[in-house]
Amino acid sequence: MGFGNKKLYKSPAELRLMVRPGLLTAAALSAVRSAIAPGVTTMQLDAIAEAVIRDGGGAPNFMKEPGYFHTICSSVNDEIVHGIPGARVIVPGDLVSIDCGAEVHGWNGDAAFSVVVPDPAQQVRVAQRQQLSDATECSLWAGIAALASARKLNEVGAAIEDSLDGAEFGGVRFGIIEDYTGHGIGRSMHEDPPVFNYRVRGASPDVRPGLVVAIEPMVTSGGIESHVLADDWTVATDDGLDAAHWEHSVAVHSEGIWVLTAADGGAEALAPLGVVPAPIP
Repeated sequence: MGFGNKKLYKSPAELRLMVRPGLLTAAALSAVRSAIAPGVTTMQLDAIAEAVIRDGGGAPNFMKEPGYFHTICSSVNDEIVHGIPGARVIVPGDLVSIDCGAEVHGWNGDAAFSVVVPDPAQQVRVAQRQQLSDATECSLWAGIAALASARKLNEVGAAIEDSLDGAEFGGVRFGIIEDYTGHGIGRSMHEDPPVFNYRVRGASPDVRPGLVVAIEPMVTSGGIESHVLADDWTVATDDGLDAAHWEHSVAVHSEGIWVLTAADGGAEALAPLGVVPAPIP
C-alpha cells in the first residue's frame, strides 16, 4: 500500500468507532494488571481479559489471528512478545509483559504493558527489570508525544530511539528489537503502515488526520537477536536477557492526537512532555 494511499487514513466517523474497542482493550489490561501476583498462572490472566472483553460487548481480536486461540500474549522475562498463556505460574521477581486487543463492531484496539512482580529477596534483579520496563514505557510516550507534532511517521521511531539512548542502568545500554515493529490499526488489528521503533531513513507516511497507529517499542537489557520457541509463537532473546514491551493505539485527528487505549487519552503521561491530547470530535 503506497504512503499516499487514502486508505491509510480513517474518516472522522471511523475514528469515533475506534474509541470503544480502545477503551475495552484498556479495561481488559487494567483487570489483568491488577491480577498479576505470585501463584497466578498466565492462563488465569487470559481468562480475566477474555471475560472483560466479552462482558463489554467485544471479542478478543488475538483469537482471529490464524492458529492463535487466546485473548492475551503473556511474555515473561527473556520472552519478548507473542508468549502463549498456559500453566506457567508467575513467581516473585518475574518481568511480565501482557499484550491484548479487543474488537467491537469490526474495529480494533491493541495495547501492551510490562510489570515487575516484587521480590524482596532479589532486589537488584527487580530493580534492573523495573528500570528496563520504565525505560521502555518512557520511550513509548516519547514516541506518542512526537506523533503530536510530527510531519512524517518515521519521526516516532527517532524519538523512541533518542529516549532509549539516554537510558542506562549498571553500565548496560538497552537494545531496541528491530525484527518486530508497530503497525497501523483499524478494521484489521495489523494494517499498514509499519511503525519503526528506531531511526529509519527514507520515505514514510504523512502524519495527518485519520492516521491510526499502534506504537510498541520492544526493548531488551542486552542484545537484539531473537528466536521463536518450539511453540511457534513465543519470541525470546538469544542471549537470555530480559525484555519489556509497551504499546498504545493512537489516533491523529483534526484537533490533535488521542490515545485510544488509555482511559484519559494519554493526558497524564503526556503532560510532562508538553502534549495535551484532544478527544476525538
